[in-house]
This record gives sequence, C-alpha cells and structure tokens, in this order.
Amino acid sequence: MYLITNGIIITEETLLEGFDLLVKGDRIEKIARRGEIMLDSKMEVIDAGGGYVSPGFIDIHSDYIEHMTAPRPTSLFDFRLSLIETEKELISHGITTMFHSLSIFKSADYKYRPIREPENVQKLIDLIDQTHKSKHLVRHRFHARFEIDNLDETDNLKRYITEEKVHLISFMDHTPGQGQYRDLEVYKKTIRGYDDLTDEGIEQIIANHQTKPIMTIEGIKEIAQMAKDRNIAIASHDDDSLEKLDLVESFGTAISEFPITLEIAKKAKEKGLFTVAGAPNVILGGSHSGNLSAAEAVQHECIDILCSDYYPAAMLHAVFQLAGQCGKNLADMFKLVTLHPAKAVNMDGEFGSIKEGKKADILIIEKIEPDFPVITAVWVDGKLIQKTNYRI
Repeated sequence: MYLITNGIIITEETLLEGFDLLVKGDRIEKIARRGEIMLDSKMEVIDAGGGYVSPGFIDIHSDYIEHMTAPRPTSLFDFRLSLIETEKELISHGITTMFHSLSIFKSADYKYRPIREPENVQKLIDLIDQTHKSKHLVRHRFHARFEIDNLDETDNLKRYITEEKVHLISFMDHTPGQGQYRDLEVYKKTIRGYDDLTDEGIEQIIANHQTKPIMTIEGIKEIAQMAKDRNIAIASHDDDSLEKLDLVESFGTAISEFPITLEIAKKAKEKGLFTVAGAPNVILGGSHSGNLSAAEAVQHECIDILCSDYYPAAMLHAVFQLAGQCGKNLADMFKLVTLHPAKAVNMDGEFGSIKEGKKADILIIEKIEPDFPVITAVWVDGKLIQKTNYRI
C-alpha cells in the first residue's frame, strides 16, 4: 500500500489540492481529504513534494522503438536489448502504456530501414507479445501501421490479428501528391534529406509510387471487420479531404491520426472521430511537413489526443506548454495524454484517469525550474517502479 500525500491530484474534472491518494494492490483504493485516511504499518507514505499526481500517459502512436533498434541504417541492435532499454526511457517520460507503432511497410525506394523488413517486424511483434508474460516495466502494445501498397503482407497482418497480437491498426498511404505529402515540393525536399538523388531520380520515385497497386476498399474493409470483431480500434492516417473522412468512417474508423488541415480536424471531430496530433508538433511550433499546427488545433478544440510520434519526452512538455503558453486548462490538457487516448483504444474502463477502482498507473510530476516539469515517481499496476530525486 502507498499513501501519496502533499500533491495536486489531477482528476477527470479538476485539480484537487489538500487530498491524499491511497494505492492498494494494483488499484486506486481511495481519494480523501488530507489526514482522513488512517495510517497503517503496511503503508508506505510518499510525499509528492507539492507536485502533480497524474495518471500514467498512454501513447498510442510512436515509432521510437525503430530508432532504438536501428539508430543508423547499418546498425541493428539486439531487439530484446532495445525493447528493455526503451521502456526504461519511457517511464522517465511518464509513459506507462506504449503502443509501439511498427510499420508494415513496402520499399520506399530511398531511406532503406532494415528494421522495417518483414522478418524484423515479426521479431518485434513477438517480443512485444512476450512482455505480457515476462518481467517488464510498462504496458507494451502493438499498433500495426499497415501501408496499403504492401499487398504481400496482408496475410501476415491477418495472422497477427487472429493471434491477438494487434491492439490498434491504422491504414497508411504515403503516396506523394496526397495526405502528408500532398505538397510535392515538401516530398522532394524530404527525400533529398535522406538520399543524394537527381531531379530525374526523384521524379521516377514519384511516378513509381503514384502508379503502384494498392489494397482495394473491400480488402481494407475485410481487415477492419476482423479488428472490430476483436474490439481493436481502427485509425486512419493523414486525412486530407472530406471524401477521405467519409471513406474511412465507412469501414469503422474511430481515430483520425494527424489530420492535415484545421478544417479536416474540425470535420473529423464533427463525425465523432478521436483526433490525434504529435506532441513534438506542439514543442516545435508546427508540423515538419508544413501541415496542421497542433497547438492551433488544440486552441480550436479539434484535437483530442497527443502522441509522442518519435520523441517520448514531448508529451509531458507539450501538456504544460499548452497550459502555460496557450492559456488552456491544465486538467483538460492532461486528458490529451491520458483519458482521451484510453477511450480511443477502449481502455478507459481500467486506465486513463485517477479514479477510485481504476488501475494505479500514477505519476508524480514536479518542476525543477518554473517551466521545466520532470517525472519523479512512477507506478504501474500499483507497483512503484521508479523514484527519482533531483539534487541541488
């Protein structure tokens, strides 16, 4: 049992001051006014130091494991080492549930990534699945990012679903001229950053991608139905038109990841979709592809969820930046990384908020400088897995 005291508890509705929180077993047992919970000899008292007591963060889109496993094109580290070392980083950033967004990706004709070879993706999926039965720190889940031109891997994707190894699926289309790369000049600039290509070579890559065969709508709907039958959330990616929103809605999509414009984000919200933006977009002041500004979209109340995308530290800092610099309510901003993602992936019955009876995934967040929050304690399933003490 843990009694967390002297903190500001972030609930679904507000910030509670002058209250204590009791963790018993793997659950939040009680929230009561300070001093009302009777001390017990079996209880460990944790002083939050005046910091915030928050739910653990739920990150539903991050390819960080790819970077940890293959930080350079020619460097491929042991996958088990990479996963274990990654989760040590995740807890330091408050992420207690990670949806590893692995790409089931066909060749891009540039920027070769061995980590995206089918056999390597398979190894990581199996390792993620094995964490459920072995020692681990955070809750690992698999977000299948399926590129719709990768027809060779459809059978494997179906197998992963039937083996109950998939916890979220998104259908991706990175064809230049639409979606993330609707501006071809942005696309050309991007691939020039990865490879030394001539103008003719770039035009050939664009032509190849614009004429490649892709999965039929019927094929997408078949896989989507397999997911829905198993209560697996479905996401679209880089929505850039009302027509695409109508299409993805037709096969049961619940999440719109990275809508390209403010107008599309608003329309996705009107349709009842959960909308996702990258926390790095908030920190950097905009999209690296020249698309939607996450901070602007949050101001217009058309973004529900922030994910780390590729930079785990961004979630914590984006929450406080939106509250401090943009004048948003702090309790509401915390929902972007806790309750809302939990709802989007059907986990909110157990996770995503500090509420009696829910699982005790809890953080203590203190500030070592007025504008610099840090994680100083982390509980997962009621176990204190990290305690950090900053010194002067």
